[in-house]
Amino acid sequence: MYEKYFGLRASPFGTSPDPRFLCLLPQIRDTLASLQYGIASRRGFVVLTGEVGTGKTTLLKAVLSTFVKVRVSSAFVFNPRLDVHDFLDFVLTEFDVPVKRRTKAGMLLELNSWMIDRYREGGLCVIAVDEAQNLTWDLMEEIRLLTNLETSSDKLLQIVLSGQPELEKKLNDPRVRQLRQRIAVWCKTHPLTAEQTPIYISERLRIAGATQPLFTPAAMDLVHTIAQGIPRLINLICEHAMICAYSEQTQLISPRVIEAVRGELNLEQLPFGLAPGGADKLREASLDKDISQFMAPFRGPLDEPEDTAQ
Repeated sequence: MYEKYFGLRASPFGTSPDPRFLCLLPQIRDTLASLQYGIASRRGFVVLTGEVGTGKTTLLKAVLSTFVKVRVSSAFVFNPRLDVHDFLDFVLTEFDVPVKRRTKAGMLLELNSWMIDRYREGGLCVIAVDEAQNLTWDLMEEIRLLTNLETSSDKLLQIVLSGQPELEKKLNDPRVRQLRQRIAVWCKTHPLTAEQTPIYISERLRIAGATQPLFTPAAMDLVHTIAQGIPRLINLICEHAMICAYSEQTQLISPRVIEAVRGELNLEQLPFGLAPGGADKLREASLDKDISQFMAPFRGPLDEPEDTAQ
């Protein structure tokens, strides 16, 4: 609706997790590299956790698109509220594996045979489970057992569990201690800092085709204050701000427009009970030294020395 008015090729703040708009800030790049390492090294289980709206699904989809030299077959499970039979059926359908026998044993045999063929061809097989905090205990155990499909040296199947912080609590339960012991890589997403939010907004606008600033610095600062660095809320506020500016035929979005959007969306309360500035103090995840070799392809102009002054 407003794209032509602002000279854009696409909507920069859509709610769908579109990897094209992934802003490779250093902390995002580190998490992406960690995910890639866990999958490429055939470590079995990788876990990604983070608060609602911090970009987990976008990262999952982005990492699966980074294996340009390796054939990756992936099954993206977006609804984990399935029983074991339906889960296997869904995964086989995603992998495009013909199933002759619809019994559990039959499907497992088909899956194992198909993955051995992919392994011989040098390919990777990945199951990514989104909203994994909603998995039942029985299904979590069945997923663990899937990693028993292996050769003498490598896992045939890589599994990424992505979910809210409740997933961490679930994985600490004694009932899944065997699964927890198999987790090779843990990754986390965090809210953006006050310095990163303007970079994030500007980068999404640039990818959408913007050739000049559309938000004043003060407006972007206010967006961060309201959203507390949560990317999904940043997108929501910016999307409504651009609609509002379009309706007013205003080319540059000011704090006044952001305040109007705050009232319209009833965003007076800070998300997740964070105190003002609290999101800025969250620590960025550091990488293990084994992952450093995966960092080079992701280095770019957004890398800047971090300000450690308190």
